[in-house]
Amino acid sequence: MKPLKLAIQKSGRLSDDSLALLKTCGIHFNNGIGKLRTEALNFPLELYFLRDDDIPQYVTDGIADLGIVGENVLYEKEQQLPIAAKLGFGRCRLSLAVPKNSGYRQLADLNGQRIATSYPRLLGTFLDANGLKAELHEISGSVEIAPSIGLADAICDLVSSGSTLFTNGLREVETVLESQAVLVRAQRLSAEKEVLLNRLLFRIQAVQKAQKNKYILLNAPNDRLEKIISLLPGIKSPTILPLAVEGWSSLHSVIEENQFWEVIEQLKVAGAEGILVLPIEKMIF
Repeated sequence: MKPLKLAIQKSGRLSDDSLALLKTCGIHFNNGIGKLRTEALNFPLELYFLRDDDIPQYVTDGIADLGIVGENVLYEKEQQLPIAAKLGFGRCRLSLAVPKNSGYRQLADLNGQRIATSYPRLLGTFLDANGLKAELHEISGSVEIAPSIGLADAICDLVSSGSTLFTNGLREVETVLESQAVLVRAQRLSAEKEVLLNRLLFRIQAVQKAQKNKYILLNAPNDRLEKIISLLPGIKSPTILPLAVEGWSSLHSVIEENQFWEVIEQLKVAGAEGILVLPIEKMIF
């Protein structure tokens, strides 16, 4: 069986998270320092370690079957590749920023300004969509320095926490694109590789579902069970087990991460005690 060929970033923002995802999916491999290619030990998968800017082209050209890349890179390179899965890590935004003491009030203030960026296509599309014209200066790195040395009036760059902008005397004013890591695939794969891709996606989805949910165990008096059960959405319904103490039961269920604190507070009010909340490694339906 020919292995799937997956291209991932060899170093940088997405590299560690991509490798961690594969390992959480139960896929093991040796990736020594400086190694550019390796094979998984227990899954038909071959890894290529590449520059992130090159990954979309490798997949388009059929050198790799799949690639993990940021949406910002995918769209900047204008590669028409299907997204097999959004991976949820590497979240950032492509944003416009101006000096803190700038008189910027609205997007129209950028009309006719000089803007430095590493993403001229995405920025150009954004400006066109808003009926603006600007002088774009393409820079491959250290974009934040451009206003302070007189090269530009504003910048368009990736932002995560915003600390780099703050350090360089800039403030974020507009979001051009929300981005995260995605798994892209070749337009065409053999039937054999489609099967392998589905197996890989099954594992990724099981990991993602687990990350979005928590396993909860609690004790409750039997006369409060109906109320407590109504607060636990669960996959189907909670598991209920009698305790050694008469009149009490133990409930086991699953709650979504984004409902966690609200549900916990409601459970306590409803009479739940001894609440334990545990992480889930995998969830398979």
